[in-house]
Amino acid sequence: MFRSCKMLKAIFLSLVVASMAVKDDVLNVCMEGKHHKKQPGVEGDLHKQCEPWKDWACCTVNTSTEAHKDESYLYNFNWNHCGMMTEKCKRHFIQDTCFYECSPNLGPWIQKADASWRNERIIDVPLCKEDCEEWWNDCQNDLTCKENWHKGWNWTSGINKCPVGYPCQKFTDVFPTPQSLCEKIWSGSYKHTTYKRGSGQCLQMWFETGKNPNPNVTKYYAEKMGLLGVAYTPRISIFIHFFLASLSLLLT
Repeated sequence: MFRSCKMLKAIFLSLVVASMAVKDDVLNVCMEGKHHKKQPGVEGDLHKQCEPWKDWACCTVNTSTEAHKDESYLYNFNWNHCGMMTEKCKRHFIQDTCFYECSPNLGPWIQKADASWRNERIIDVPLCKEDCEEWWNDCQNDLTCKENWHKGWNWTSGINKCPVGYPCQKFTDVFPTPQSLCEKIWSGSYKHTTYKRGSGQCLQMWFETGKNPNPNVTKYYAEKMGLLGVAYTPRISIFIHFFLASLSLLLT
């Protein structure tokens, strides 16, 4: 009987730990990407635009440095595929890269990815209205040839070039609105919202160094999506059934 009680206690503790782990997975997680760390942690000194995440990041110092280069080893992606991108426009793409590589607050929007270079991606991350508008405003006079930057490039040279039949155009011709820019450029990774910064209902792609405003927003959406409750978590449901089955066997 004593051994049975110890076994039940062990099973119960496993259930509790698993429940906590699921919550951590949603609210504090690094996606399985090409350069992401396994777990978020303190970095101390991230580079320039990535600095706001230094207290708790999914990126390394080296990744943050590479994020600022025109053709970095991260993805060999060339921002200047239609001539030199202006600095004010490029700043947003660097912030976008830092957000993607460094943020531990994207859990509710992480999904499996069918790609050779990553196992997971983000879908429909709700960005604040200002983030999309400022990005669009600062890039509207720059040039590009594609609305979906995830795929369809000519990679024969090792870096992305415009494919045949895709002429360079102003950003405003390719992306007529801030919404089209945010939602189309990375094939649905981001969702344009009407919520403003500080509303508690949108994520900021970038913020001044200091307190990260995004964890509370992530928690809000995780609760809204039913990702924090045990009843809604298949992994925990399995543990509950296992616990009850074990209890039944031990009591018979």
